[in-house]
Amino acid sequence: MVNVVSNPALDPLSGLLDWRQLADKSLTGDALTHVEAISVLTAPDEVILDQLAAAYRVRRHYWGNRVRLHFLLNAQSGLCPEDCHYCSQSKISGADIEKYPLMAKEKIVAAAGRAHQLKAGTFCMAISGRSPSPKVFDGILDAVRTVKAQYPMRVCTTLGLLNENQAQQLKAAGVDRINHNLNTAETHHDDICTTHTFQDRLSTVKAVQAAGLTTCSGGIFGMGESDDDIVALACSLRELNVTSVPLNFLIPIPGTPFAERNELTPQRCLRILCLFRLMLPEQEIRIAGGREVHLRSLQPLGLYAANSIFVGDYLTTPGQAAQKDFEMIRDAGFVLEPIPESIQ
Repeated sequence: MVNVVSNPALDPLSGLLDWRQLADKSLTGDALTHVEAISVLTAPDEVILDQLAAAYRVRRHYWGNRVRLHFLLNAQSGLCPEDCHYCSQSKISGADIEKYPLMAKEKIVAAAGRAHQLKAGTFCMAISGRSPSPKVFDGILDAVRTVKAQYPMRVCTTLGLLNENQAQQLKAAGVDRINHNLNTAETHHDDICTTHTFQDRLSTVKAVQAAGLTTCSGGIFGMGESDDDIVALACSLRELNVTSVPLNFLIPIPGTPFAERNELTPQRCLRILCLFRLMLPEQEIRIAGGREVHLRSLQPLGLYAANSIFVGDYLTTPGQAAQKDFEMIRDAGFVLEPIPESIQ
């Protein structure tokens, strides 16, 4: 558990954190105290560059100046029985989106080819729904085997709630990693979804780990969560020791219950990225959905904390043009992580 009493990185003269000392602490593997973590989120805008410098020290230690690319495919869209308030695919959404069953294998493989062309090291295959039906699950397994046979990419799937047996079958088919986001703190979960629980999500992450697969799990911000909720989510992910952490910033899609939410600023997003880098120093931190909407012209600064982004589109919303992503990475002094000739 996080220590909520001691606060050694607090400068007694200014009342602000010593960001260099906080980076040192992160690099030694020590968890931030609750007070330190909250201070990262509540620091004034004028120290944002100091925060980013501290986060970059940690990021550079583990990841150098490399940026890892992921490509996301929405392989089955809409028609979901869950009531996640942020999601355009949920049963309570009136969003104008395309709805379709699981794509034919040929389309999935073609999308993987596009991912490889865009220099993505990971092909992420997502489906809508609570959990996959047997028919859909078999289709996913078949598609994964074909993708892995043709392209040297990691394959990640996000398929809803899963058990350990399903995770083992996915591993046997060639899946490298399974994504299942905790999304928010347990105390805030019922405010964003009522058809499944935080424990349901936690159980899926643990089932993936029990099957011997690496785990991808992160959150969504801008949904009315408190600073304490954000810190609690970071603590949960640290305790789970997940491998990859996608950080999404809510895109308020018309037709969803959260369509009118507009709580984020570029600086707020950057502070969240800094917090997760300092709390999860070794993990792959990915700027996921919403970076174009909320970071806007400050997107390059996010790379000083995060080492990964999605290239291409998201589930039901468009992303930035890939060429602009490549230019952003290059102009900020970063380099693309090389795609290996083969991935075991």
